[in-house]
Amino acid sequence: MLEKLEAIKRRFEDVEVELSSPNAMSDMKRFAQLNKEYKELSKIVAEYHIYNNIMSNIESNKEILATEKDEEFREMAKAELDTLIHERDKMEEDIRLMLIPSDPEDAKNAILEIRAGTGGDEASLFAGDLFRMYQRFCENKGWKTELVDYTQGTAGGYKEIILNVSGEDVYGTLKYESGVHRVQRVPATETQGRVHTSAASIVVLPEADEFDIDLKVSDIRKDFFCSSGPGGQSVNTTYSAVRLTHVPTGIVAQCQDEKSQHKNYDKALSVLRSRIYEMEYAKHLDEVSKKRKTMVATGDRSAKIRTYNYPQSRLTEHRIGLTSYNLNGVMNGDIQDIIDGLQFAENAEKLKEGTI
Repeated sequence: MLEKLEAIKRRFEDVEVELSSPNAMSDMKRFAQLNKEYKELSKIVAEYHIYNNIMSNIESNKEILATEKDEEFREMAKAELDTLIHERDKMEEDIRLMLIPSDPEDAKNAILEIRAGTGGDEASLFAGDLFRMYQRFCENKGWKTELVDYTQGTAGGYKEIILNVSGEDVYGTLKYESGVHRVQRVPATETQGRVHTSAASIVVLPEADEFDIDLKVSDIRKDFFCSSGPGGQSVNTTYSAVRLTHVPTGIVAQCQDEKSQHKNYDKALSVLRSRIYEMEYAKHLDEVSKKRKTMVATGDRSAKIRTYNYPQSRLTEHRIGLTSYNLNGVMNGDIQDIIDGLQFAENAEKLKEGTI
């Protein structure tokens, strides 16, 4: 492990030198990549310094025990040695997890898309419930959310709603949410108290920046229209809403949340860029999902990943066999334990593959 850590430290120093060179910003794509790498390596290097210090102190205390005659001093050294060994073992486990190669997309911001599936009005209401769940989760994480586009359901909720989520390691956290979420409950419209099953699908995309893909403006068709609210009512009479179509692929993105056409264009362009980028990224996810059950949702969005059972206040995470009876807490944004379980399962599978 020390050899790997020393190699990472050397690479960190090389990146630091390259970033501080006069020509560092001559290639902005390269500069952005180096900045990202520097940030990731700095976390490991900081742990390396602490670990190195612990190892040095362990050796010092061993030397005291081998040479010191004073019994009281020896007892102190032995007690400190026991504490240091415990700290070393814990740090080695933490560092081993840090050394697992992360998906380079994990540090990116994300685009979260929620769509009502089977179940009619009840599916739209459930999509609205999921939107509020993720909104509260993001608030608890200190992440910023921006509404991009939405279509409201006829009885409430949303047929579709799209958000930009920005913060630290957003995609690496939310990527596990991609897939079909199923709800079992008595709909508000049900008069006989029967439990119905409805569904909503979640798609989480890594937000692509301008350096990730070469998106030509000439390949984009722009359409402008009036923003509309529920029932098709006009929200404003100016053509501020924007729809962008990437002609070569047919991929469409639109935004009508802002009153400014320029702001709507920027948001729609971000979604369009990410959807195009994701076409290539999906090939990588397909390969990963064949190996790891925890990644099935990101590789196959038709996979049923989670069931929310209201009569029994039960949540079932199908990929790792996790069951929770804290459904009320979950719907209020308390989903970190579920994500932690999925991350732990994925890391365990990576370790089995002999990554570290």
